[in-house]
Amino acid sequence: MSNPASTTAPILVGVLYDFPQADNGALFEEAVRIGIDEVAATGRLDRPVELMARHAHGLPGGTAFDVEKTFAELVDAGALVILGPTISDNGLIVGPLADAARVPCINYTGGERTRGEFMFHYQVGSLEEEPAVLAAYVQRQGRSSVAVAHDHSPVGRRYAEFFSEACGALGIDITGMAAVPPLAEDVSPIVARLRSGSPAGLVYLGLGVAARAVALAVESEKWDIPVVANSALMFAYGRRDWRAGWDGWVYVDTVSNDNRMRAALRERSPRSSAGPIGVAAYDMGRLVAEAVARAAHLTRDGIRDGLERVKQLPATSGMDGTTMGFGHYDHGALKGRYLVLRQWLDGKTVQVVEHYN
Repeated sequence: MSNPASTTAPILVGVLYDFPQADNGALFEEAVRIGIDEVAATGRLDRPVELMARHAHGLPGGTAFDVEKTFAELVDAGALVILGPTISDNGLIVGPLADAARVPCINYTGGERTRGEFMFHYQVGSLEEEPAVLAAYVQRQGRSSVAVAHDHSPVGRRYAEFFSEACGALGIDITGMAAVPPLAEDVSPIVARLRSGSPAGLVYLGLGVAARAVALAVESEKWDIPVVANSALMFAYGRRDWRAGWDGWVYVDTVSNDNRMRAALRERSPRSSAGPIGVAAYDMGRLVAEAVARAAHLTRDGIRDGLERVKQLPATSGMDGTTMGFGHYDHGALKGRYLVLRQWLDGKTVQVVEHYN
């Protein structure tokens, strides 16, 4: 007699990459698989889970059309739930598409505006909350003024708007604000103009590619000034050659030295626990599997409802004690102190102790 389980169709989980992956997505998918397998080991999943990846060349270097086309391919291939995209520009594109197709998605961008009826959000940073963290840090450091360089993009503008509001509330003067092309290679004239306002600090806000150009311009200007930046500097986990230019810069991250969930993940997969994307992927794998386990009906609507039933799971991102889960009209995963200040020093990322003492 044949085993019924051997003929059970797998649950298809789509993975939407929206920019070129150096390893073709191997690290991300390994971490997602670890999270799924952890839940499967409890015996609450009645069938296997299969990852189905598609690669798009999205904004800012690619096109919205390629994101739309790739998302449609995953929908048509039968994905029950989709992980991605990772860049807020593309999350804004996919959000309405997910709602229209009624396919639950979990993006891992920084933008809360990407959320929707079927679009859930695992916050690898936050366009809206990071500025408040950075402004408070600037104030604690005793700096009364800053100059701001931000990407000329939806991401950069959103960051800049919220940073301006945070500085206004704390009495920090912005001596100059300039938009830079998000893929810029030379921003020397812009940095020179910002320097002319004699600020006590410099702030970069954006996707991260232009942060490299800002660093080169600061070095060329021989401008000795403290710099803080948003979570864009997490790019240096993968771009070791960029770390020297950002040496001494304080930035927002989502991994913490004291998180016990991250320590446990390190025992199973050191490379998954080493940076914010692997940690997020592991958590998202757990969220998807928990949604499947909670779903009353194994459909896209059922998985959406299952995600909203996930509550108070210990998160691997953020400070120890950060939790994750969703709810009705609550599609942001991370709850608590999930934003962490770190600093690049001598090629390594070091947690800023001042932030949590």
